[in-house]
Amino acid sequence: MNLLPALLNRRLCKLGAAVLLAAGMLHAAPSHADAIDTIAKSGKVRIGVFMDYPPFGSIGPDMQPLGYDIDMAELIGKALKTKVELVQVTGDNRMAYLAGGKVDLLLSVGQTPERAKVIDFSDAYAPYYLAVFGGPKLAIKDSADLAGKTIAVARGTLEDLSISKTAPAGATIKRFDDANGAISAFLSGQTQLMVVGNDVGATIMAKNPAAGIQQKFQLFSSPDHVGFNKNEARLTQQINQAIVQAKKDGSLNKISQKWLRLPLPADL
Repeated sequence: MNLLPALLNRRLCKLGAAVLLAAGMLHAAPSHADAIDTIAKSGKVRIGVFMDYPPFGSIGPDMQPLGYDIDMAELIGKALKTKVELVQVTGDNRMAYLAGGKVDLLLSVGQTPERAKVIDFSDAYAPYYLAVFGGPKLAIKDSADLAGKTIAVARGTLEDLSISKTAPAGATIKRFDDANGAISAFLSGQTQLMVVGNDVGATIMAKNPAAGIQQKFQLFSSPDHVGFNKNEARLTQQINQAIVQAKKDGSLNKISQKWLRLPLPADL
């Protein structure tokens, strides 16, 4: 099962060298044309997306990209009234791609104080959080209900830290070497529950529909934003307007239901 066990590190911890490189490039770069003018002149918006990160971005059986961020990119293209060019990025290179002008914006960017020093952010457009997942017969509404339950988690991860702080003394946390080990233990019945990101949870539910797996309750939350170079006020404003409209007309909720198998959170 390929469920990207390093996914959380990519989303929440991939700052290091990539951010330092981006910061240096931003500091040294000469003044550039307004992004909206550049997009209008080229007739396309270049959007950096992960292609190995289901359900946000992956390559389908027909070799075409698909996922939450692919649909979001199309929504942005319509809002800007221009074509969309998807640019595949990685956790290591995407900040440098943005700073170096290889993309006009990035998707699936978690907002952190470190990143805020070098890029700007749109309003949140997608939920991202850790959650407790389990079978349909377990009545689990909050951490107190974990007493007497067994929970699978990848050792030393943010999932491990979050559930260790939350679970009551009567819960049994079983730690595995990686995310795949924790997921396999849950699916094989070695534990009653597991803790993973909502994106990984959606992928597991999609691949195991007969199991009736449910999200029980949320833990750590870090929503997704669109990332821009600093001082792109016009582009930021237009993307924010598109996000507001998509929330209002239900477009984002449809994307969330389609890829995350849950409605868009009311507080997003």
